[in-house]
Amino acid sequence: MQRRTFLTGTAIGAAAAVLPLSAPAYASSARCRPARPLGPTVDVGSLDDLQDAIDAAGPGTRIVVANGTYTVPAAKPITVTGKHGSRSAPITIVAASRGGAVLRGERSFVFDASSDVTVSGFSFRQSTTLEIPPTCTYIRLTRNDFQLADIEGLHWVMVRGDEAVIDRNHFHGKTTLGIFLGIEGSGSEAMAQGVHVHRNHFSDHTFAGANGGEPIRLGVSPRALSSAHALVEYNLFERANGDPEAISVKSSDNVIRYNTIRNSLGGIVLRHGNGTRVEGNYLIAGEEGVRIYGNDHVIVNNYLAGLTGRAMVIGSGTERDHLPGESAEARRGNDAPDRVLIAHNTLFDNADGISGESHRPHEPRDVTVADNLLVGETGSLVEMATTVRFTWQSNILFGAAADGNIPAGGFLRADPRLVPGSDGVYRLSSTSRAIDAATLSPSPVTHDIDGDARGGARDVGADEYATAAPIRRPLTPSDVGPNAR
Repeated sequence: MQRRTFLTGTAIGAAAAVLPLSAPAYASSARCRPARPLGPTVDVGSLDDLQDAIDAAGPGTRIVVANGTYTVPAAKPITVTGKHGSRSAPITIVAASRGGAVLRGERSFVFDASSDVTVSGFSFRQSTTLEIPPTCTYIRLTRNDFQLADIEGLHWVMVRGDEAVIDRNHFHGKTTLGIFLGIEGSGSEAMAQGVHVHRNHFSDHTFAGANGGEPIRLGVSPRALSSAHALVEYNLFERANGDPEAISVKSSDNVIRYNTIRNSLGGIVLRHGNGTRVEGNYLIAGEEGVRIYGNDHVIVNNYLAGLTGRAMVIGSGTERDHLPGESAEARRGNDAPDRVLIAHNTLFDNADGISGESHRPHEPRDVTVADNLLVGETGSLVEMATTVRFTWQSNILFGAAADGNIPAGGFLRADPRLVPGSDGVYRLSSTSRAIDAATLSPSPVTHDIDGDARGGARDVGADEYATAAPIRRPLTPSDVGPNAR
């Protein structure tokens, strides 16, 4: 019997802890379950009434805001100060219908010294950043529509408070410099702890600059060595063209899993920090794939297909390692990858496969590349620059693309006999040479990208051959955003 959880084993050289996912696979985690109204419900139809209701709210209060357009005065934002719900009975501020209450003006909600507050169902159209400050914990933004003013340099949502939850929102329609969602922390180096970002839809960022238009930026350079323990999962990115990094990780000890990035310039980039696990993501028909800097990362069970740029880059560094107390200039540089595990990934029909970089002085070291499936028709499947103490093991290569400079003992050239599914994903057929061909021990995974159990004899690539329908597939707009279950 297939288990409907996706549990991960201890991975080689990894410091990243993986959080279990509740069954069924598409359910939210326990801390994000909708709260039953345990206190009074208050209906309001004006900003003054809304502020009065917030000021009087206690644990379990549910404030329902009538549909309509509300222009919030610049000098009189909606303040949530010193308000505390509880884990089981948050204070909830909700639009009467999803998207029906539109907030315009310079600011909307301003949070301070509050906890366990949920804001749900609003259409945010303000002209300044919506911020969750470090003085707040357990603030949840759910089922909202974010299309803030399209102002150069404006970041739309900034999270600095611990245990925030950002779920089932739609961020869309930006043409200028600025990010959709940023996660930072207090001071200049700390990171907010335990932020959970899931089931959001990020779409249509068309900023044409070289960088600065990330949908998600998890940290910044000075915060690289700070552990965030963030969980970013089940998010859909479409036409995310504002930056080569759709998910930009600039902090340590995070989990990036089960996301789908489709038809986008941006990929998943571990730009700064250590110990992040990137697992079970689909990157399809876009440009950038996965790019790696820093130490002790685990990259497993990802499916990269139809990418026109660099599918997987094991980078080089301006620094061997980032260290506490280093200068701001040094911290901005690239940290050469050390002790990284890259296993059970499928790279299919991309412009290239696994590649390196030669324009920085510090090469990657002690990297294991094992049990991956690379199929391509052009270029080279592996084209690394200088490496030190790399382990290449049990990879399968196929197609008209050249093998490149992968060591002879590190791969088998064989037809994996992939077949397309109804979702367009190419998976193993019953006669594939990839079946039971994985050899890495101990195993870094217990399930595959679809949610199928790996068992004792594992298959090469992201897919474990199975006849049952996949538990997980690439996400579609119906799986995410304000109306997702």
